[in-house]
Amino acid sequence: MNLGLITDSWRLKLIAFGLAVLMLGVLAFSQNQPTTRSLAVGLNYTVPPNIILIDPPAKTTVTYSGLADVISHVNESNLIASVDATRALPGSAVKLNVTAKPLIQDVQVLTPAPIAVRVDTLQKVEVSVQVNARAAPGWSIDPSKTLATCPKEQGANPCKLHFTGPVSWENNLRAVTSAPGQVVGTNNYLNQGVQLLNASGPLDLSVRTVPTPTIDVASVDIHVEAFAGTTSASVPLVDSQPSHPPPQGYRVTGIAITPLLVTISGDPAVLLRGKAERVGARFWGRLGVAFEVIPY
Repeated sequence: MNLGLITDSWRLKLIAFGLAVLMLGVLAFSQNQPTTRSLAVGLNYTVPPNIILIDPPAKTTVTYSGLADVISHVNESNLIASVDATRALPGSAVKLNVTAKPLIQDVQVLTPAPIAVRVDTLQKVEVSVQVNARAAPGWSIDPSKTLATCPKEQGANPCKLHFTGPVSWENNLRAVTSAPGQVVGTNNYLNQGVQLLNASGPLDLSVRTVPTPTIDVASVDIHVEAFAGTTSASVPLVDSQPSHPPPQGYRVTGIAITPLLVTISGDPAVLLRGKAERVGARFWGRLGVAFEVIPY
């Protein structure tokens, strides 16, 4: 082996080797520089059993940094953001701190900005289910025989449900179920939905809360009875041809009707079919109808 290949100009060769190592280091460093990025991650809430958060944000933005090769593996599954509300008190805009933590090494995170959340008291209430039923014309709902019954495994009848949610939602809280269509006679309607209403109107359960409100009865069976009724109406009287016309060569003239209105009673469905009665012979014996028969 010719040692001259190694020993000749060894200083230059050593310098060249050092430069090569340095260039490799510079190249490796350029591909793995310290990098900062941001990611929207889900928020995990810790809430005590006596309060509820109304419309809290579902996510927050977390800024993190580290070598490019390391942070390329950061995602929502290994970057955790949490909110501790165990000491929060009810209020309209309560400030809560957010804590972020990476689950992989060599990643640094900046503390996210605090959030403002509406905090309310969590309360369970019992509400009777009311039946909304509409009778057909000529019929009347019997309230003593109209009720909603719970499913067999969910309590006594008439049905009462239990709602657990924000106390501010429970102001004048009502539970209502509706019988479909118009009621005639005795009817049973199965598995009818229940709607919650409060002083502001229908309760919007799509609003995000932590924890989620609960209702133990979602549908009920309805029994409703309606009875046929009678009513009265005032109708005007108008003249018509008499059932027994005058003799040949005579005609009726100067008709005066007293009274102009009469009150009739009966099935409302029948009464709705006519708005006026014509005066004929059947009324003349009971009404004050004056007329004159003259020859022509």
